[in-house]
Parts: sequence; structure tokens; C-alpha cells
Amino acid sequence: MSTRTAITPFVLLVVGGGLLIGAVTAPGPWYEALAKPSFNPPNWIFGPVWTVLYVLIAIAGWRVWQRDRSGAAMKLWGLQLALNFLWSPVFFSLQQVGLALVVIVALLATILAFIAAAWSVDRAAALLFVPYALWVSFATLLNAAILTLN
Repeated sequence: MSTRTAITPFVLLVVGGGLLIGAVTAPGPWYEALAKPSFNPPNWIFGPVWTVLYVLIAIAGWRVWQRDRSGAAMKLWGLQLALNFLWSPVFFSLQQVGLALVVIVALLATILAFIAAAWSVDRAAALLFVPYALWVSFATLLNAAILTLN
């Protein structure tokens, strides 16, 4: 497999996995009944934002994988993906808002660590994670506000 075609498994894993988890753990009546802060965005925004972010995550992972498959940045990329995929089931399926906050704080720390580690491996990959870091920062604040309000 050429390095160019190797992007396909990254996109399938990240975008496909994200869409699958989103479909299986879609917000339902429990989430609708929660008190939410005034800055809570409408539900329809999450799908498009996450789809774009998942594409950026896949490209960043692919770029780092091409340059250093077993390095710290690649390991952090895998860890952030696992934490990302864990958050929705913890929050929506288990309805554990406090535990979800722990997961998302760990996710944010891992994203920032990836950016730092990837900076020396592939700056473009590191920069691709900046919108992700910003969104997860916002999502962390949102998770914390929901926990406080409920």
C-alpha cells in the first residue's frame, strides 16, 4: 500500500467510527431533559462540526504515521482517538456526566500533548489539531456546565 492510499484506513476508522458512535449514542430524552447553559449550541451543529474534525484528525494521524509510526505523537494520536470514542458512551449511554468530564479533560490534555509532540514530526499535523483542541475546550466547558446545572 502506498503512503497516499494509506489515508483511506485512517479516514474510515476515524470518520466511520465517529459516525457509528454518534448514531449508537445519539442524544435522547435523558439529554433533552437536562438543564443546559445558555451557550449550549443547537443539536444540529454537532454532526457537521464533528465530521469536519474527524477528517482533520484522520489526516493528522496519517501524516504522523508516514513520518514516525511508533513515536510519541502516533501513540498520543491513538490515545486521543480512544478517549474521543469513549466520551459519548460514557455521557449519553451511561449518563455519567461527571465521569464524562474526567474523560474529556483527559482527551483535551492528550490533544494538547499530541500537538506538542507532532510539532517536531509534522507541523501541519500539529496545526490540524488546533481546531479540534478549541472545540474540545468548548465541549469541556459545556460538559462541566451541564454537570454543575444538574
